[in-house]
This record gives sequence, structure tokens and C-alpha cells, in this order.
Amino acid sequence: MLWTASQVFRNFSSTSCHLQNRLKLAIIGQSLFGKEVYSNLREKGHKVVGVFTVPDKDGKADPLALAAEKDGTPVFKFPRWRVKGKPIPEVVEAYMAVDAEINVMPFCSQFIPMNIIDHPKHGSIIYHPSILPRHRGASAINWTLIEGDEKAGFTVFWADDGLDTGPILLQRECAVEPNDTVDTLYNRFLFPEGIKAMVESVQLIADGKAPRIPQPEKGASYEGIQKKSNAKPVTLYGSTMLQGSVPPGQPLEIEGASKQSLVARNGLVLHGSDGKAVLVRNLQFEDGRMIAASKYFLSGETQSVELTDNEKTVVEEIRDIWKGILSNIPAIEDNTDFFKCGAASMDVVRLVEEVKQRAGVLLENEDVYMATTFQDFTQMLVRKLRGEEEKSDLVIDYAIQEVNNMTVKMPNQCFIDGCFVDAENGKTYDTINPTDGSVICRVSYASVGDVDRAVAAAKQAFVNGPWGKMNPRDRGSLLYRLADLMEQHQEELATIEAMDSGAVYTLALKTHVGMSVQTFRYFAGWCDKIQGKTVPINQARPNHNLTFTKKEPIGVCAIIIPWNYPLMMLAWKSAACLAAGNTLVLKPAQVTPLTALKFAELSVKAGIPKGVINIAPGSGGMVGQRLADHPDIRKLGFTGSTPIGKQIMKSCALSNLKKVSLELGGKSPLIIFSDCDMDKAVRMGMSSVYFNKGENCIAAGRLFVEESIHDEFISRVVEEIKKMKIGDPLDRSTDHGPQNHKAHLDKLLEYCEVGVKEGATLLYGGKQVDRPGFFMEPTVFTDVEDHMFIAKEESFGPVMVVSKFKDGDVEGVLQRANDTEYGLASGVFTADINKAMYVSERLEAGTVFINTYNKTDVASPFGGFKQSGFGKDLGEDALMEYLKTKAVTVEY
Repeated sequence: MLWTASQVFRNFSSTSCHLQNRLKLAIIGQSLFGKEVYSNLREKGHKVVGVFTVPDKDGKADPLALAAEKDGTPVFKFPRWRVKGKPIPEVVEAYMAVDAEINVMPFCSQFIPMNIIDHPKHGSIIYHPSILPRHRGASAINWTLIEGDEKAGFTVFWADDGLDTGPILLQRECAVEPNDTVDTLYNRFLFPEGIKAMVESVQLIADGKAPRIPQPEKGASYEGIQKKSNAKPVTLYGSTMLQGSVPPGQPLEIEGASKQSLVARNGLVLHGSDGKAVLVRNLQFEDGRMIAASKYFLSGETQSVELTDNEKTVVEEIRDIWKGILSNIPAIEDNTDFFKCGAASMDVVRLVEEVKQRAGVLLENEDVYMATTFQDFTQMLVRKLRGEEEKSDLVIDYAIQEVNNMTVKMPNQCFIDGCFVDAENGKTYDTINPTDGSVICRVSYASVGDVDRAVAAAKQAFVNGPWGKMNPRDRGSLLYRLADLMEQHQEELATIEAMDSGAVYTLALKTHVGMSVQTFRYFAGWCDKIQGKTVPINQARPNHNLTFTKKEPIGVCAIIIPWNYPLMMLAWKSAACLAAGNTLVLKPAQVTPLTALKFAELSVKAGIPKGVINIAPGSGGMVGQRLADHPDIRKLGFTGSTPIGKQIMKSCALSNLKKVSLELGGKSPLIIFSDCDMDKAVRMGMSSVYFNKGENCIAAGRLFVEESIHDEFISRVVEEIKKMKIGDPLDRSTDHGPQNHKAHLDKLLEYCEVGVKEGATLLYGGKQVDRPGFFMEPTVFTDVEDHMFIAKEESFGPVMVVSKFKDGDVEGVLQRANDTEYGLASGVFTADINKAMYVSERLEAGTVFINTYNKTDVASPFGGFKQSGFGKDLGEDALMEYLKTKAVTVEY
């Protein structure tokens, strides 16, 4: 509705106004709002003779500037209008030259000199997002909500030399709804209606019908807010509603608060009168200094770092930048305060940009507010150069256990945009220790909204963050540093892996963690070796042509990993993804999220920029499906079952045709010929099945043993099984730990029951071990025929399935081995190298082992054929999964 202080307003509206007169306008401002005001005024026939806006940021023009430049309207990009309080002559001269009849200032953030304000024939009008005189000054929308106003609105007023005190031209209002936020008010009313009102105001002026209604002092709230008796010496930044329970913290008394406030590890907790709590990230004091709210009681205790000679050179570069901005200051001392010396918000942008160009350090505007003196600023900068800055800012609400002769500290929240945060709905779930069925801790249960936030963070990090702009060699250095940190924490990582997945600790130390470290080091070395080719093409005479290819990162990638090797599967996919220059959102298996979250903590310590790595624990049906459907994800890597892989592939195709690599189910054949080394065949044959409790994607799903050695082989296997120690995976002498989770154990027991019903001989095992936890006996089936369920389907557990084949029947056993829709891995044991090579050529599998098994290496590509999927992990092939090829042709 239209609200005014005069009945004259009733005669005019945006729908009834018919243009009779047109004006020459100068638009002074910025933002999408300014752009829409500009476009609408032009559509109504007014002539915009000049647009005065802000300089480009990160090479991108403001939306208002972009629209004006496209139309050919003169655009002026001044960082400031005054220096030392006086108008800049060349700026004033440029403005005067456009000869505007009125200044239109939508959301104008610069302080415009009065000779500019008063110069046009009709003066200047400004949009303000409140019903003046209430909430004069900044943050008017926020004050509308803070004060509990029943009505919100905006004012178009005539500019004067006061702060939002000029005469009113028109106003409009709307009701404030119970769930309104700044965004909902702005998007629902203040933005769309404000644009219409600015256009209407200009027409009222053109038609000579615009009122000038003096603002009353009654009801003015700006002065009241600023009075010392009412002022709050601290400004709050980065506030969000607190989800879940209130964290522990140090009490802080705040006058007027409904409940005692707390300084917690992740910020300041404030309680509202409605019983809800708000978490505040940063605090700014009256002197302009800003600190992390979590460090309220520690402010001033930061120890200075000693500078190297190279760092001292950088500091002098920064001093020159400060001198250029603070030209009114004779010398930049350690205690020189950026804002007390007259710097404004535009100077912050300039400082950030100049530091990026001249010192190669990427800062946020907030960094300047957090370090306002030259000494604090350079100390912060040096810490960033060393990759140390983000360490102190990372707040982690650990789950802590004393186990395996160490203190294990486990993050248990979502990891999004460089921070550990609760799921947006506060939901959590239990992650279970399979050794005894106890709860390790509660973990955040990510929602679709959390996935969207994680993808947005990854996209921002890729498009605008330092990761996408980083020199490849520097990227490699960060990945090497991450590998070093993983190695330094290998005992803790292996302990968490043993607790969360049931992996035997010694195996976790060597394989789960050890190979993860190797994988990151391997791909770190690839970062500066990603290159294209030159391609000879037909010349279009008399011209010459050069065609070359470039390998470029794909963008935001999703990675979904299984529960059998939680950390290693993360490393196999993430290392290649990051080395290629992509950013990622990773979903760990719901039952094994803890090493992925610990990895996230280490990535921050390594200096990986925020948003590059994001971890969203939760269900496949929610988190995994959203990742497959999300339009901003360009590549998805998945390891898991074939049915789920098919569903993912379908979703990826229907959403945005994203690239997919799938490592799926297997039923890997192992052929053992009678001329094998029997000792080695028994040892490796058992490892092919029982390695990692059989929870191994390349496990030998079916052993074909030549008839003449079959009985001896089986006898020796059973003899060795009886020697295996089943028990606590943290016991260094344990050979065989618990299955990953109860549902999987139940599935394995059912699998064995089906095998017995179909007529296979259960020679050993097949039962749950009589002890707490999810332990299963190592199992052996013989007399397995090709049509049986256990001959065709994967157990993914410690179940050896053995079939005989006739002596010398190479072709027959090959036909049986290939009679499966899976093709992940395979193996052959024989002393005859000719036979081995022949069989390896005929086996339809992505990996063939000869006289060994489970021998994977970070440099060797890994992946399957047929319904075992496509695409590769490890080796150079894996890197190509996360790159796209661009061809460039030049004519010269």
C-alpha cells in the first residue's frame, strides 16, 4: 500500500502515473537494486546522463555498471568523493560535466559532498529501507526486526547535510510477519516495491508534484540508539540461530539479556526473549577492532611471530600500500590504525585488492576489520603466508576417548566452508563401535539444506577463491603438507578407523592410513605436470594454424565413498580430484564418518582454503541423492554397490548430465592351477578372501582350484583358519576383527544359509562368533556349482567359495570365470608364465593378479569392467577422471 504524510500521495501510484515530462538523471550508487532502478527509469523515458558507481572488484563490474556500460551510458567508477574531508576536484569536474537535473541515489554507500547533492536543478533523492524518522542510519532493516516493529517499509527522501534527516517525498510500509528475516523482508517488499517507488518519485518530481514533508523528531530512533547511555560498545557480526543444544562455555553477563550468555568454543551464545539462542561469530568494539567472539576472554594474548628476511620485505611492501591509501598520514608506524586514520569501506576493498596484486595474499574484507593496526595486520598476513592463520580460527567440538594408549579427538559435525557446524535441523545419529556395539559418539545428520550449503561453498571456492587461482606447484605443496599431517596423525587415524569400521589396527596403520598418505603424495606430485598437447591439423592456406589442448579442472565434484576402507577410499578419489584443481563435497558412509571428519580437520591445518573440502555425513537416500541431483556439481565419483551405482548414474544424467565414475560390485575369480607354489597359493588365496574381514571390493568371490590339488588346498586353508585369532582389532595380535555393522553381519549369515540350502558344503564357519560385537567366523564353502546363488553373488565378507575344475581345462575354467556380469579384479596362480599371460589376456576384469593378490599401488590404475563400473581410481588415469580437455585453434 502507499503511505504518505500528505493526502497528495493518494493521487499518484506506479500504475496510474502517465509520463508527461522527462528528466536528465545521474544515478549514484551500486548493487542489483541500483541496476533495476536505472533500467526502469530508462524504460519510462528518462535519460540517464551518467552513472557514478564503485570500482570493479576481482575484475568484475558492479551490476549497475554492467547495465550502464552495455547501454553506452557514461559510467564513472570513483573509489571516493572526498580526501581529508574535501571534495576531489577531478571527481567533481567529471560529475558537473554530465549536467544532470536530479541525482537518484538508490542505496548510496558513498558520502557525497553537498556541492554534488545540491548542484542539480531538482537536487537529490535517496532510498532508505525504513519508515523515517524511525531507524535513521545504517542497518535499518536489522533494527526493524531487533526492535520488534510491527511494520517495516521504506522512504524516498530529499538529501540534505544530515544523516537520513531530509524532507520526505514518499513512503510505503508492510506488515512484519512472525518468521520474517532481513532477506524475506527485502525480497518480498523492500526490493520490488522500492524499485517502483524510486521510479514513481522521479516522475512526481518531473511533473512538479513531489512534496517535501519535513521529518518530525518525534519517533526518531537514530539519535536514541547513538546516545552514550543507550549505546552498546560492541557490534555483532556473523550471527546465526543456534541449532541443537547450547554448548558449554564461560559465562558472560550482558545487560538486558533474558538469560546468561556464554563465550563458547564456536562463538558467543546470546539468548532471546523467545527462549531461542543465537550464535555470534565476531565482535567489533567501539575503536573498530574486531575479534572472534570465541576469543573474547583471550583478546590481547596473541604472541607475535618473528619475521624472516623475506617476510620483512613483504611487510615493507604492505607499508607502501598503506601509505598510498592513508596519504594524509606522514608515516605508517606499527600502531597506525587503518580506520582511525580516516579509511572507509572502499579503502578496505582497495587494501584487499592491492595486497592480492602486490603480495599475492588473498584476504577477506573481514580480515582488515579483525586487524586494524599496521602491526596486527602484518602479523595476520605473515600467518596467512605461513598457512597458520586458519588454525587458530577452527573451532571443533570434539568427541574424546582415551583408547589404544592415547587420547583420540574426533570431530563429529558437518564440515562446510572451512568450519565444523551442526546440521541445520540439529539432527544427529549414533556411530557404533562394531567391536562391542557401543556408541562412539553422536554425529551430525546432514540434510538437503546442508548439502546445498556445502555445494555453494565449494562453488564459491572454485570460482572466486584462492584454490582456482593458485599456482599448481603451490597446490601440490599444500597436498604434500596434508600428507605429512596424515602421517603425523597416523596412529590416531588408524585407531579411529579400527573403532569406527572394525579394521584390525595393524592393517589400518599399514593400508587404510598408510596407502592414504601415499596416495596424497603421489597426486601432489602430479599438480604441476598436468599439460596438454599440440595437434597437427590441416592448414587453411595461405594462413597457418596452431591447435593445442588444455587440461582444465571440472569444477565442483561430489564423492561418495563406502564403509570398508573409509579413509583410503576418501584418499583414492579426493587426492586426484584436488590435484586436478577441483573442489569437492564428500559423503562418507553413514556408518563410518569419523576418519573423514578428522581428515577435514587436518586439511585446515595443512592450509587448504575454506570451501575446497566439504564433508556431509548422513544417509545415502538424502545426502547422496541430493549430490547426484544437484545442478552445480559437474562430476560425481562413487564406490559402492551396482544397484546404487545405476540409480546414481540415472540421477546424474537426468539432473545436468554430470560426469560419473563408478567402482561397483565384484565377483572376482581366482584360478589356482596345479603347478602353482602351493604355500604361496594358500597364503594368498586366504588373503584374497579374508583380507580386511572380506570387506574388500576386489576380494576373490570365487576360487577355481584344479582338481588334482583341490583337497590339499582346502585342507591347508582350514588348518590355517584355525590358527587365526579373532578379537579386538586394537589388539596387535588380532588377525580378524568384527564385521563393519550389524546389518552387514546379518546379511552374511543369511548368505551362508542360502548356500547350505542350495547344496553347497559348508566346510567351516558360517556362524556368528559367541562374543559381544559383530564378529563372524571365517567361512569355507566347497562343492559350489555355477548356478548357485553364492557362485553368482558377492558376499563382501569372510566367505571363501571354492569350485573344482578338471585338470588341464584352461578354456573351460576361463569360460566359467568370465560367466559373470562383474569384472573388477581376477587372479591366476601358476608356475607356467605362458599360461599365466594367456589367462590374464582372456580374463574380463580391470585388474589381473598373477601369483599374488590384493597388490594395489597408487601409481597403477584401478577400476572395473561390465557391471563393476567404469572410470579409474589411482594412477594418471584417475587424474584424467577429474579433468576436461579443451581444444584451442589459433590462426596466424
